[in-house]
Amino acid sequence: MRSVLQHIRLSYGQKLFLLATLPLILAAAAISVLVANQSRALAEREIKALEIQLIEAKKAELKNYVTQARNGFYFIYGTAAPNDDMAQRQVMQILAAMIYGDEGFFFVYDYDGLNLVSPRQTELINQNWIDFVDSEGTRVVADFIETARGGDGYVEHLWEKPSNGEEARMISYVTSFPSWRWAVGTGVFIDDVLETTAAARAEVEARVQRTFLYIGAITLGALLLVFLSGLVINIRERRLADAKLKKLTERVFDAQEQERGRVARELHDGISQILVGVRYSLDSTRRRMQSGDQRAEDTLERGMENLTTAIHEVRRISRDLRPGILDDLGLGPALRALIEDFGQRTGIETEFQTVVFRNRLNPDAKFSLYRIAQEALTNIERHSGATKVSIDLRGHRKGATMQISDNGKGFTQNRPRSNPIGGLGLRNMQERVEQLNGNLRIFSSEEGTVIVAEVPLSHVLPPEQDGVDKGKAKA
Repeated sequence: MRSVLQHIRLSYGQKLFLLATLPLILAAAAISVLVANQSRALAEREIKALEIQLIEAKKAELKNYVTQARNGFYFIYGTAAPNDDMAQRQVMQILAAMIYGDEGFFFVYDYDGLNLVSPRQTELINQNWIDFVDSEGTRVVADFIETARGGDGYVEHLWEKPSNGEEARMISYVTSFPSWRWAVGTGVFIDDVLETTAAARAEVEARVQRTFLYIGAITLGALLLVFLSGLVINIRERRLADAKLKKLTERVFDAQEQERGRVARELHDGISQILVGVRYSLDSTRRRMQSGDQRAEDTLERGMENLTTAIHEVRRISRDLRPGILDDLGLGPALRALIEDFGQRTGIETEFQTVVFRNRLNPDAKFSLYRIAQEALTNIERHSGATKVSIDLRGHRKGATMQISDNGKGFTQNRPRSNPIGGLGLRNMQERVEQLNGNLRIFSSEEGTVIVAEVPLSHVLPPEQDGVDKGKAKA
């Protein structure tokens, strides 16, 4: 079983569907069992009450039969002596003639178990049945005699039907003629009562099964509704995800093209012009040297200066693309160099603060925070009109936080929900932080703007143990 489960790989949608439907199925099953048990219990109580009511009615009917029969010949029994054979024969003849319905009759046994009257089963007469036992082990005649000795009462037993000879359940009412030592009674078969109660129980079971079917149909409908809803939501979310992916891809391409355009402009406007000047200086130097002009050394000097400028420009472009100091010394020194270069280039007052990290950020976190700082400084230079910028980088128990503040004019934050972050630069910051499972907060007003980027602890590495100068602020 475990090996089978190990080979089962559920998709995210399947897990979500299972999570949504399993409680529904369990609830429907529990409701079905509860309803079925309560229905059966209630119906059983009602059927039992009905059975008792019907049996009590038959008992009352039996007692009434015996009472009427006794009243019919009481004038004979009341005046007869205990050994009056004539009176006994008269009473036996009266009882033998008292048959009713298809199965009803009176019976008489003496206290020794001898059958004296049995009009529908005459083969029983003049035989002793004191040891007769039905198929359930009930000593029927012995119970008749014991009940008669006690006065009167009811006996429930099995007895062969006179009509077909099949054994069926019967209730007999027995009374006594004590002076003659007789047990006199009559009985009624209750198979009709049992058939009625069995039919009622069958109807209850059919209703319970129909209830199960109804609940199952409702549950199936709910499952189909959940499935169709999940399918619609999945299709809709897939389309939205595809649209977002397409939009993101377009933005990536746009960003790549913008970066290529920026590098191309810098190469063309910077390095290309400088190299043209170097070539012109070298050409002038060659002509002056050929003509013996003493100014050849001056033009050569200018060419070397231009070449040095080109080298610095190449290093700057390389540093913007991937600063080597970020890999060599860490995030703190890289941010310090970035903001110092920003201040020198723009003339804006800058400030950088950091705390020596006990732990180190992984490469993805360092690069993303560096790019966020680059993007923020670019926005400040282009749009804020700020005179002071500060960057604060700190590590803490929850990870690391970088805060970038300026005293510029800020920007409005009343943006639609579809574009809560703003321009392309701010969206790039947001996406970089989201890739780190971090959090980006932006607070802007007329007094300035504060950008707070938080990186979780999952992107913090333990301190290096080999070859690392612990005195350096290596973030």
